[in-house]
Amino acid sequence: MTTKDQVIALVRSVFARNKYPGDAFLVGSHEGCEPEEEVGPFRGKTDWVALDAKFLDAHAGALHFFSEAGLRFFLPAYLIADVRGELKYAETEFCLAHGFSEVATEVTHNGRQFVLRAGKSQFINPRRFGAATFSDYARYRLSVFTREEAGAIVAYLEYKRDSVKGDATTKYIDAALDLFWRKRAKIAPGAAALELYVKDQEDYLDAVRREQEKSG
Repeated sequence: MTTKDQVIALVRSVFARNKYPGDAFLVGSHEGCEPEEEVGPFRGKTDWVALDAKFLDAHAGALHFFSEAGLRFFLPAYLIADVRGELKYAETEFCLAHGFSEVATEVTHNGRQFVLRAGKSQFINPRRFGAATFSDYARYRLSVFTREEAGAIVAYLEYKRDSVKGDATTKYIDAALDLFWRKRAKIAPGAAALELYVKDQEDYLDAVRREQEKSG
């Protein structure tokens, strides 16, 4: 079993190079006031290491309303605080594991039996998103993490699973590990490849700009 200190050291190491995405790119939803209320206080917080657990817990819902860029930048602060046992409200493991397992409940109303499902095969909202399921959404949203970052998340989830007693928690974390995270930690693009791509794009735009200046 990976120790608490090992998980924290790994998270710090692999997420240390990430750059703040910018104030305008933190909120992932603009429906209602809650996304802004939860994520807005993170604007200007360019150093996730400096965020204390009290602040993170006060904005526990931000984990669900961050943009993908916001989630990638601020997640390590939540991971470390959670491993230290400093969070009361933020469900860090839930945002990383939801969408890979399923729960079905049978209920009867007016003499008819219904099966209510929650989890990976459940449609999000067919009128707006068609055939997209919670599993589809989870895979898309969580693909923002590099291979190294996914490896750190695997270590966190395994630590969390082994530290929290309860079959339900164990099952849904294991489902996320088996169906997504362990594979992601092997096949996702690495941090170096991502940085090289960004540099190539910047060099290309710079070359275009210089050529336009010469011809202008």
